[in-house]
Amino acid sequence: MFVINPLNGEMRERPFQPAVYILASRRNGTLYCGSTGDLIRRVWEHREGVGSPFTAKYGLRLLVWYEFHGEMGGAIQREYRIKAWRRAWKLHLIEAENPRWRDLYEDLL
Repeated sequence: MFVINPLNGEMRERPFQPAVYILASRRNGTLYCGSTGDLIRRVWEHREGVGSPFTAKYGLRLLVWYEFHGEMGGAIQREYRIKAWRRAWKLHLIEAENPRWRDLYEDLL
């Protein structure tokens, strides 16, 4: 799969890599869970306000958790399971791997 690097506009090949992710507006703020085949591009879209109306409305820009999957079907299934969880469970998931709620997007670049 060829993608355009959102930072410099260069086109490069990047493998299709299914992932589930959680965005937050701030620590313990509004949360959004999604799935994608290109995490870097998708988070960039959310940050630019074109990812979804919900993320744009609530200013969800921090990538606080993500998980890669071998197949898109597994990522989508995990997304729906997480969306059905109680908020406390989602907070525990985030804090187990990212206790400071650091923005993980830069780590992907």
